[in-house]
Amino acid sequence: MDGDFRTEFTREPQKLRKYPALVLNADYRPLSYYPLSLWPWQEAVKAAFLDRVDIVAEYEKKVHSPSIEIRIPSVVVLKEYVKPQKRVAFTRFNLFLRDGFSCQYCGARGELTFDHVVPRSAGGVTSWQNVVAACSPCNLRKGSKSLTQARMHLRSAPRPPGAEELRNRGRKFPPNFLHESWVDFLYWDAELDA
Repeated sequence: MDGDFRTEFTREPQKLRKYPALVLNADYRPLSYYPLSLWPWQEAVKAAFLDRVDIVAEYEKKVHSPSIEIRIPSVVVLKEYVKPQKRVAFTRFNLFLRDGFSCQYCGARGELTFDHVVPRSAGGVTSWQNVVAACSPCNLRKGSKSLTQARMHLRSAPRPPGAEELRNRGRKFPPNFLHESWVDFLYWDAELDA
């Protein structure tokens, strides 16, 4: 079986990506929710051998060297706590996450762009306080006009998000793939239904 598994990886290297490990901080919370903190299985095995992580859950699949055999880790926890960043980088992704992946003018979801509330042509700057997620039709409608001129309103005022706020928002947008061994670690502190 193990020889077949190694041959399977050699013939189809894309299968290596099928066994990611969820990485938890020392407090058993993911390092990040969105994007979810994942390592390729090779990194998880390496970190375990270097005694930097504990393996909490494993896949059924095994890998082996000439002297040892190990099941592929599916959840690892860091032995040393990594302090989360307080500063949130001003990126397109974080902007969309702050705005809930919806247009701040009409609420539409899907193909988003970003819009300067005070147009750059009128002295508006590219900052958390002046940029919002917008769908293409709203962005085109507003153009280089002010909100008053365009007769448009924002659903919420743009502002810099906190790191914890973005982490909590990210939990509402789970990735396309969630291994069953991850679920308890991703939502263990969620409010339970009565």
